[in-house]
Amino acid sequence: MILDEIFETTKQALEKQKKELPYDMLGRSLASNPFFPKDVKSALKRQGEEIRVIAEVKKASPSKGIIREDFEPLNIALNYEKNNASAISVLTEPFFFKGELEYLSMIRRYTKIPLLRKDFIFDEYQLLQALVYGADFALLIAKMLSKKELKKLLEFARHLGLEVLVEIHDLNDLTKAIFAGADIIGINHRDLNDFSMHLDLCDKLIPHIPNSKIIVAESGLSNDKNFIKHLQKCGVDAFLVGEYFMRQKDEGLALKEFIGK
Repeated sequence: MILDEIFETTKQALEKQKKELPYDMLGRSLASNPFFPKDVKSALKRQGEEIRVIAEVKKASPSKGIIREDFEPLNIALNYEKNNASAISVLTEPFFFKGELEYLSMIRRYTKIPLLRKDFIFDEYQLLQALVYGADFALLIAKMLSKKELKKLLEFARHLGLEVLVEIHDLNDLTKAIFAGADIIGINHRDLNDFSMHLDLCDKLIPHIPNSKIIVAESGLSNDKNFIKHLQKCGVDAFLVGEYFMRQKDEGLALKEFIGK
């Protein structure tokens, strides 16, 4: 299972990072951190018929390989912000997605909208990293974590002032997310085991999600207006879009067309 491989690789890399920069030293760097977490919920909660997008800075994926050859993360992020992205997702996983933590801090320095650290997070150290490097919210994948682990990490993130996007793939994941107290729930259409797409997942899961939650649709999204409207009618607040934008000549123009502005 690719998720197990990513988890093990990330775990080994994290142990090395902890030795190079121990937890307490990483925490001390917050004293000189000029960035304060932004209001993620207001950025993502849909009002009326508007389309809110978390636009992703993404070079590669395990299933598709290199997605964007001419990859300039800062320019991509600035183009997103200029074209009305509600937030920006930054892939920081280096081995399978070719991301870097430094992309996060670089983009934070020059943008004003909320930033998501998208990675395979299972340790409080990674959440502290997210804050230090300028993220406003972080991804937690329910399938990777037990109910107690998810709850503990979510509560620690909030203690730091970070929001959390809890990603789910089925009803079992949703049970974990609700138990943990998640306010923002992402429904990922892509199966992490075999990368197959299940575009009816929102139809199946949203009826089981409490009305107070912010719902984000993830993966398999393109500029299909009928599908976007359908997902909004189901209750989706925002859309996390990466690969579709990264494959366009002008990702900002693609975002503009997706939003309809």
